[in-house]
Amino acid sequence: MYKFIKKFSLAMAALSITFSAWAISLDQAKQQGLVGEMANGYLGVVVTSPEVTSLVASVNAKRKSLYLDIARKNKLTMKQVTALAGEKAIAKTSSGHYIKMPSGGWIKK
Repeated sequence: MYKFIKKFSLAMAALSITFSAWAISLDQAKQQGLVGEMANGYLGVVVTSPEVTSLVASVNAKRKSLYLDIARKNKLTMKQVTALAGEKAIAKTSSGHYIKMPSGGWIKK
């Protein structure tokens, strides 16, 4: 019994370590309808899971950094930059991918 528990524990540890290698990409998440674009220039979670939430947080942190740089260089407010980024992201969203409506609901484009 001890050997089984030890092997099971090692297998679970290995699985948790390799799980990050299976992390979903942004394109995959969009294709699967897990995330969508929002009017504020950021990515939103359509279907909640720890992996999707982590992906969205990572993408949004990178976007925020980029938006700050753009705002500083062009002497714009973050609100101006994010609004323009949101418009562009929604316009570029592929058919069948999700966008968030001003009412708060998600729809397929």
